[in-house]
Amino acid sequence: MTITIDSGKGNKLAPKLHQLFSTVGIHGNKEMPEDIAPKGLHQGSLEHIMFITLTVSIDYQRDAIALWKNSRKTFEDPNTAYLFDPKALHETQPSVIRQDMQKHGLSKKQHKDAEIWRTVGVTFYKKWQASPLNFLADCGYDAPEILLRLRSDSHLYNNKPRQDYPYLRGNKIGPLWLRMLRDNVGISNIKNLDNVPIPVDIHIARATLSTGIVRGHYSGSLEGIFEEIRKAWFDSVKGTAIHGRNMIALDVDEPLWHLSKYGCTYRDKSSGDCPKFNTCEVNGYCVKGRVEIDSSTVSLDT
Repeated sequence: MTITIDSGKGNKLAPKLHQLFSTVGIHGNKEMPEDIAPKGLHQGSLEHIMFITLTVSIDYQRDAIALWKNSRKTFEDPNTAYLFDPKALHETQPSVIRQDMQKHGLSKKQHKDAEIWRTVGVTFYKKWQASPLNFLADCGYDAPEILLRLRSDSHLYNNKPRQDYPYLRGNKIGPLWLRMLRDNVGISNIKNLDNVPIPVDIHIARATLSTGIVRGHYSGSLEGIFEEIRKAWFDSVKGTAIHGRNMIALDVDEPLWHLSKYGCTYRDKSSGDCPKFNTCEVNGYCVKGRVEIDSSTVSLDT
């Protein structure tokens, strides 16, 4: 692997992406799948927090648009709305939860998704009086401490340690949850978010490599290049400001996701030619070369 991080280029691209996303959009889009709330849900309510928290906990190897759409359907259905209530999850048989998560396509992996969902919900019920806010307060609303606790907290199950927050504790989903709590729920007092890495998935990786913020030669697992991508955006936002505050890596998560989904996804894997080039708002940053990515591997030659 021979990789170069071009943080100077990233330092110019980051504020431009954020400005575009907050005004005209990226490729004409500026709405994330999680931005659409279920009918009757009030922003910032405990129900909203649980909707975001539980849905993002199974946001792995999923089409995000379909996941959040199906979660909204599940929330809006009176017969399945209980799935977002930690107390109800505690009192309901796992087999019933599995069945009801299938009704609107909320779960893709029937047993695994239901186990993750129920474990996270019951943890908040048993340990935090059914409110993630109590967990955040116990962490002092400190972002690095929250991520540490997500990874380390556990309970005994059949006399064996079991994770309190499966998948919510992950390197992608943990930071993603914090961003959604800030941007979607409106929790503004989470501190030290500048120390939270960008939640890297296939879209963040593709956009980062296609713009040459991380470039060079690499052939291997997708996750094998994640650390370079996280470092690239940590370094790239340094010294930049938006809305009167210092920019942080989480601020480019949504713009990069849109840049990939509606743009870089269509580029030719070998040449780098892109049918979206002429209409892309940041086409001046596009690099030629091979950027081939699938769900588990990367082949890079830029």
